[in-house]
Amino acid sequence: MEWTDEGLILSAQPHGENAIVATLLTAEHGRHAGLIPGGQGRKQQATLQCGTLVDVRWRARMLDQLGTYTLESIRSFGAGCFDDPEGLAIITAASAVTEASLPERQPMPGVYAGLCALFAIEDRDLWAPAYIKWEMGLLKALGYGMDLSCCALSGATEDLAYISPRTGRAATAKAAAPYQEKLLPLPGFLCGSSHWNDLDIFNGLTLTGHFLARHVFANPQNRRLVPLDGMLPLARQRLAALFEPKIVECEAVA
Repeated sequence: MEWTDEGLILSAQPHGENAIVATLLTAEHGRHAGLIPGGQGRKQQATLQCGTLVDVRWRARMLDQLGTYTLESIRSFGAGCFDDPEGLAIITAASAVTEASLPERQPMPGVYAGLCALFAIEDRDLWAPAYIKWEMGLLKALGYGMDLSCCALSGATEDLAYISPRTGRAATAKAAAPYQEKLLPLPGFLCGSSHWNDLDIFNGLTLTGHFLARHVFANPQNRRLVPLDGMLPLARQRLAALFEPKIVECEAVA
C-alpha cells in the first residue's frame, strides 16, 4: 500500500533508538501517523518541527499498519516565529488541538485548509483572533458549532454579546441581562468588529475552550495530549495563559 499527499507536521515522538513516529494532518488522508526510520538524526530535525508543511509518501504492507513516511519539507511556518512567543504558542496549540480532536485517517479537507491558512497569515496582529475563528470552524466541522445568527431570546441580529455555555446560542446584552452571570462573553470581533484587545482574545479563547472541553475532549482522540476527560491540551492552556496577565491592564484602561 502506498500514497502521496501534502501535510502539516502536528507532532514527532521518539520511537526506539533512532526512529520517530510523526503525526500529520494531511490534505486527503486526514490525521495520519507514520514511522520515520532514522528520524532522530540531525538531518530530519528541521523538517520534523511542529507546523512544517511537507510533501509526504506513506508506505505499508497492509492498510491498517502504522507504515513508514518519507518527507520533504515545503515550508516551515514556525521558522519565522523563533522571536515571537505568541506565534509559536499559536502553532503548537493549533497542532495539539488538531491532533487531539480529529479522528484518525478520516479526511478533513476543510480543517486542513483552515490550518494552512492560519499558519500562512503574515500579519502577526491577526493571528490571535484568526486562531479563535479557526477553533470555531473546527468545532463546526466536528458538529459542535455555535449559532451567532441571532439572539436566542429576542431574535435580534445585532449587538450580540453573550453565548449560552449549554446551547451555544447567542444573546444580546439587553436580553441576557437577567442571566448574564451564567453566560460566556462573546467578543465583538466574532460578530464582525474590526477592533479587539487582549481581554477580547482571552474571552474568545475561554469561549472556544469551553466547547472544546465540553464536547470534543470529553472523549479525546489522544490520551497523551489530553490525559483527563474534559481537559484542554497543555499547549492550548499555555496559549490562554499568555493573555491572562494582561487582563488587569485592559480593565484598568477601560
